[in-house]
Amino acid sequence: MKKTSLTAKLVNAPYIVWSILFILAPMIMVVYYALTDRDGNFTLSNLTSLSDYTETFGRSIWYAFLATVICLLLSYPLAYIMARSKVSKQRTLMMLIMLPMWMNFLIRTYSWITILNNTGILNTLFEAIGIGRVQMINTPGAVILGMVYNFLPYMVLPIYSVMSKLDQSLIEAAQDLGCNGRAVLKTVIFPQSLPGVISGITMVFVPSVSTFYISQKLGGGKFMLVGDAIEMQFQSAYNYNLGAALSLVLMLMIVVCMLIMNRFTDDAQEGAMLF
Repeated sequence: MKKTSLTAKLVNAPYIVWSILFILAPMIMVVYYALTDRDGNFTLSNLTSLSDYTETFGRSIWYAFLATVICLLLSYPLAYIMARSKVSKQRTLMMLIMLPMWMNFLIRTYSWITILNNTGILNTLFEAIGIGRVQMINTPGAVILGMVYNFLPYMVLPIYSVMSKLDQSLIEAAQDLGCNGRAVLKTVIFPQSLPGVISGITMVFVPSVSTFYISQKLGGGKFMLVGDAIEMQFQSAYNYNLGAALSLVLMLMIVVCMLIMNRFTDDAQEGAMLF
């Protein structure tokens, strides 16, 4: 027993040290700077001044919400098609989905500047067919498009992972009982795949609400998000205290969202067991 306990402690030691250095310690520093001024004195002024960023928080949540919904609408049928395809075709589709992830995040975002620019590929094509130029870059749509493009795989993969493990006998039983395709999707497939949907929503919404590079490059800096405000405080204004306060509130928002998502996941799993 003692040897097993000692071995377990030795095995877990690197993970504990890593968690302390790269998770716990940074969080403590964020809380410290958020609740102090430049001189290190305790203050709540950093948190009270966040009322000036209400619009920024609202815009970030709205853009992240739209990007998450679009990713879900695109990913769910794609994941279903992948799960019902042959193994060789699944591998090909998986490679195509993961292929853009092999490139650097900055390069992927820059590529959309070339595509959406006023003299870019799309506008050149529109002019050639007589439509004329369309303002696509430096718009909210471009920012949301960048989020969808960069974070779409994070929605597809968890849904596909769950759907590929669905019990086909349940689908066959529902069909034998007279359910059409829509009824099978509503009563069997969707409830069983809900944990993957919730996981995908979390994995897309969290990076979308905290992103900053996409809004700077595809939005032209016209639509400040929370990530932009935090970067500005640390990089330009050198106001680490206010930047930490923004980061603290953003972390709390993300934790609340994850707790809500986990609650839905638990309910979905219990419902699946009862079904």
